[in-house]
Amino acid sequence: MTDSLEHQAIRSPSLADAVVPLIALALLIGSSITLFGLDALDGPIQVALVMCCAVAALIALKNGHRWTAVQEAGQGAMSSITSALFILLAVGALIGTWNLSGTIPTLVYYGIQVLSPGYFYVATAIICGIVAMSIGSSWTTAGTVGVGLVGIATMLGVSSAITAGAVISGAYLGDKLSPLSETTILTAQMVKVDIYTHIRSQAWTSVPAFVIAAVFFTLLGIVGPPVRDTVGEDVELAKLGEIFAITPVNLLPMAVLVILSIRKAPASLALLAASLWAGVQAVFLQRDVVAGFVAEIHGSTDTIAGPVQAVWRAMANGFTMNSGIADIDRLLSRGGMDSMLLTIWLIIGAVTFGALLEQFGLIDRLVRPLIASAKTTGQLYLSVFASGIGLNIVAGDQYIALVLPSRVFRMEFEKRGLAAQNLSRLAADSGTVTSALVPWNSCGAFMSAVLGVSTLSYLPFAMFNIASPLLSVVYGFTGFRVVRTTPTEGEIT
Repeated sequence: MTDSLEHQAIRSPSLADAVVPLIALALLIGSSITLFGLDALDGPIQVALVMCCAVAALIALKNGHRWTAVQEAGQGAMSSITSALFILLAVGALIGTWNLSGTIPTLVYYGIQVLSPGYFYVATAIICGIVAMSIGSSWTTAGTVGVGLVGIATMLGVSSAITAGAVISGAYLGDKLSPLSETTILTAQMVKVDIYTHIRSQAWTSVPAFVIAAVFFTLLGIVGPPVRDTVGEDVELAKLGEIFAITPVNLLPMAVLVILSIRKAPASLALLAASLWAGVQAVFLQRDVVAGFVAEIHGSTDTIAGPVQAVWRAMANGFTMNSGIADIDRLLSRGGMDSMLLTIWLIIGAVTFGALLEQFGLIDRLVRPLIASAKTTGQLYLSVFASGIGLNIVAGDQYIALVLPSRVFRMEFEKRGLAAQNLSRLAADSGTVTSALVPWNSCGAFMSAVLGVSTLSYLPFAMFNIASPLLSVVYGFTGFRVVRTTPTEGEIT
């Protein structure tokens, strides 16, 4: 079959060609969730995405593309996510060694004493916003401080799902407004606008959206779900203090990570360095914990080989704890590179599907009619928003959702006399921010994996990520903060 198709003339995709993969995606993903519920992310959705890749590949072959072109598109997808995959593996290793070293337990120990259930959610959002703005990474923020805050939520008996929504809200606020953020830099470059002009433009939606989110989390802290019964803060604190040597020195791995991030070290290397630092530190500061973990994994009794095995296994398979208190055991028995493999499988399937749709013109076939039908500025804004969130759903990767609308709509914005920062703000609001709301998107999968909360569970509470793109669209229809390069006459906004 392949040989005969390789000699056919390449045809442009029809509208039906572009729609069929979307129907396949909706049917297969919907069936997975219907049959397996939240457990669908443990394999069924991954299988669905691989089958969607097959559908897209068959359409490409039908239109005369060679099988080698399909393979090359898949290879391009793999190369585009290499960095993300190594970050995922590094975060898995970091969670394991940060539990072994007492870094996360120390964060939880101090956090329980400082944070109250009444203002916990809004404090979580603010803390994550400050951290993300400092280091320029929503992923790193969620994978470190966010993990600790979800752990504190478990101990306090407040909702993990709301806490995850607050973590993500703060993390994406900081990511959008930080000049260190790679997505912020990329968006500005794609639209050809100065990065600080882009950040100032983003602030007009990001700041009000975060204020809305802060009010939302404050109200949830007052009238939200009741605090669950737990063993008791005093008992949990005493147990943590009994198991670990709690000291501020345990937070040094976090300082290492912040310093490396500010100095713009590659994220995966910074995370691995902080992970290794924590492992070495654990050998000296948490000897009883390391010895207990060595016994747990049936490691060597040698004074050198045993600790090395403990650090290695924490990085590979995660840390485990049997304290007798369920909340503490759930908090600490996590991490390891292997804990990220399901997420990596999910990302590979989603991004490959998106790459096939983009490479063979199926996405472009859907987006072009949106531009043609957008007669007003408000409709044009809505088209960009629909493209951004749609690509996050269909392509499964925020970079495709950022790059493609920025590239496709740039000339249209210029032709209509709309300044470039309008598009850069809208692309970031619709592409970057909504990526964490899609379970099979690389960002949604990452957040779910590191925070231990399913995407569908935290989605209603990621208020910043919902409010920010909606505000962008409202601005387009009202004309508020729509910057023009040339005056227009008689246009209805």
